[in-house]
Amino acid sequence: MPNPVASSPPAARTAGSVAALLTLGGIGAAFGLASCCALPFLLAGFGLGTAWLAGIGLFAVFHRTAFIAVALIGLGGAAVLLWRQRRTMKPAAWVITGAVWLIGAVLFYYGYTYV
Repeated sequence: MPNPVASSPPAARTAGSVAALLTLGGIGAAFGLASCCALPFLLAGFGLGTAWLAGIGLFAVFHRTAFIAVALIGLGGAAVLLWRQRRTMKPAAWVITGAVWLIGAVLFYYGYTYV
């Protein structure tokens, strides 16, 4: 039986890269969104200092709507592409991108809930 990853067209491989980029954009926006209130509590719970988040948090508060939009577009688009490409992507790449997407979704939830 042929390997579906090896025989996938270049467009399918490109969609996997786009899913990874959308995931990274979404996690970056979700990090900015959560840096105001939720992330300091989470990091302080692990015993880590959070003073370095003050500048990011001050910037993120004024641009909250933009961060929400970018995070939703990035994470939503990545989720759709990951679901559509689950059979043509390499399993390791799919799992890693999915795990990073899950981290972004959790950051988005906490950033949206606690701000």
